[in-house]
Amino acid sequence: MTTLKGNTIYLRALEPEDLEFVYAIENNESVWEVSNTQTPYSRFLIRQYLENAHQDIYEAKQLRMAICLKNSFEAIGLIDLFDFDPKNNRAGVGILISNESNRNKGVGSEALALIINYAFEQLQLHQLYANIGSDNEISLQLFTKFGFQKIGTKKDWIKINNNYKDELLFQLIK
Repeated sequence: MTTLKGNTIYLRALEPEDLEFVYAIENNESVWEVSNTQTPYSRFLIRQYLENAHQDIYEAKQLRMAICLKNSFEAIGLIDLFDFDPKNNRAGVGILISNESNRNKGVGSEALALIINYAFEQLQLHQLYANIGSDNEISLQLFTKFGFQKIGTKKDWIKINNNYKDELLFQLIK
């Protein structure tokens, strides 16, 4: 896959040099809620994952890309196509900007625009979907900005600190 280039950022394939970045994100308990993670990952497992990151989306059923600022190789976030279903031409999409200093600057919007274009134009997908916590205002604004529509509510879907939260299902059809 080629690099996807925007005005201020680009998306690139994961590299072995991303080990510590991915390790830090996967083990950051504050984002486990959005990634549905319950236990930490070892560096060994992350290294194995990165070694297999060369698999194409048809083989792996997912595509994870690093979000980088235009003049830097360093990853500042990740964007994923997951649950790739080539028969029904759909995939889920998720995004995470790791450092708060890079948030609210249009990085997420630009990354989402690039992955939507790639999914619809290159992969010829018919639809994308996103699962968003009902209290995640920033993600709700981001996805609705791109035309994702709320199609359902999963009641009491996520348990955090013995409290249940709703998760919203959003869909974008080409």
